[in-house]
Amino acid sequence: MQAWRKSSHSGGNSECVEVAIERTVGVRDSKAPAAGQLTVSRRAWSAALRRLR
Repeated sequence: MQAWRKSSHSGGNSECVEVAIERTVGVRDSKAPAAGQLTVSRRAWSAALRRLR
């Protein structure tokens, strides 16, 4: 994953979730990026976002 982006709601705070959307979607904790990431398919990510909205 290359293009990690923070939530626009983080307000510059370093304690947020970052996502990288490529062939798959990576999700990680910005406080501990070296701790790993959760990787899901784009389809699963879209389904999760629909449920959260």
